[in-house]
Amino acid sequence: MADEKGIDVPPNWESIKKCSGEDLTDHYLGVIRTLQKQTGLLGDIFTQAMPRFNNPVNLKKVINIIDEVEWTALDVDVKAEAFEGLLERAASEGKKGAGQYFTPRVLIKSIVRLMKPDPIVKSDFTICDPACGTGGFLVAAYQWLLEQTGGVFDRKEIKRIKTSTYYGQDLVSRPRRLALMNLFLQGLEPKIYLGDAIYEPVTGLRFDCILSNPPFGTKGANQTPTRDDFTIETSNKQLNFVQHILTILKPGGRAAMVLPDNCLFEDKAGEVFKILMQDCNVHTVLRLPRGTFTPYSQGVKANVIFLQKGLPTEKVWIFDARSNVPGVTKKERPLTPEHFAEFERCYGDDPNGRSQREDLGIEGRFRCFSLDEIKARDYKLDITWLKDESLEDAEDLPSPDYLVSEAITELEAVVDDLKDILELMEIEE
Repeated sequence: MADEKGIDVPPNWESIKKCSGEDLTDHYLGVIRTLQKQTGLLGDIFTQAMPRFNNPVNLKKVINIIDEVEWTALDVDVKAEAFEGLLERAASEGKKGAGQYFTPRVLIKSIVRLMKPDPIVKSDFTICDPACGTGGFLVAAYQWLLEQTGGVFDRKEIKRIKTSTYYGQDLVSRPRRLALMNLFLQGLEPKIYLGDAIYEPVTGLRFDCILSNPPFGTKGANQTPTRDDFTIETSNKQLNFVQHILTILKPGGRAAMVLPDNCLFEDKAGEVFKILMQDCNVHTVLRLPRGTFTPYSQGVKANVIFLQKGLPTEKVWIFDARSNVPGVTKKERPLTPEHFAEFERCYGDDPNGRSQREDLGIEGRFRCFSLDEIKARDYKLDITWLKDESLEDAEDLPSPDYLVSEAITELEAVVDDLKDILELMEIEE
């Protein structure tokens, strides 16, 4: 793919095509070793890469098959499709699924359209995903920019946009490597760090736009991070990501993050959002349809929180894309752009949520709640008003896995609260 795009990768694809027999396996091993020793991005991508072919005949067959296809001309992102296929298998075979690596591209593209991550607006504009996985948000942000500009940039801007704009971090080396590869094949040189964004010391980097789906990881799940910039002590990893994003967002910067339902209603959630609303305008909440993360995280109920740092919250707009909406399934009712079309219209053109908006009333999906109303609920944003008929229709009840997941969500919130109580008891002792 790099060869098709004219991106220099030493040794090049032609050198591999010319070889055969034992010379091919020897040369292929040499190629892997050469790429591992490259400085910078290529070296990061090929770190710990291992050749899997012992038979030169099989290796030659694969090379010929690959060479027949013009990969960059395909309508789909082959790398993403292949990786998603592996994730689906992992999700179906494993007990916990693989949703921590995957955010549906339909949702990613909708968020990016609303957030308008445009690095042309100012000379030091930066975009970050502190839990980037395979880089879906960062790739979509750059593809959005290409659509807006037609790929035509001022010469002075090209180097900055390609080398100093896109940042990320991930705890696991394999998805990080895939993120680096995805962005490299876009012609970008991103900075994606390997490490734990929550439990390791924060860097001095700050960003104009943050797009993220924080993971459901287990590392550190039973301990509270010791960071001075975290005002609220909690072992809930997603709530700690909220505090982390507050730290690394520039004043005036904007963020959109995916959070599970329990992050809107458990006790510590109210405390975190109280602090957040003092420093940020938490202007919009999107309740995602049931099954948005199917088949990777079955039944997970989640939301997208949109905010701008530097202004206190005066009101919160909530869009309910879940009530009376048939649950998303992989085949019969897949997630499509239409699921978010009405929300995008209601959100408006201003990425900071300042467009003229209309409260659609008790029967509508888009409502406005004042800060006083939010305070009265102890800053908990699990606000619903539509009567969900599907939950009462015995003929159209949600699937058993969804009902089980809903119960798990409630129980996890209780467990998080109990962990916090236990920590307080240990401190007092």
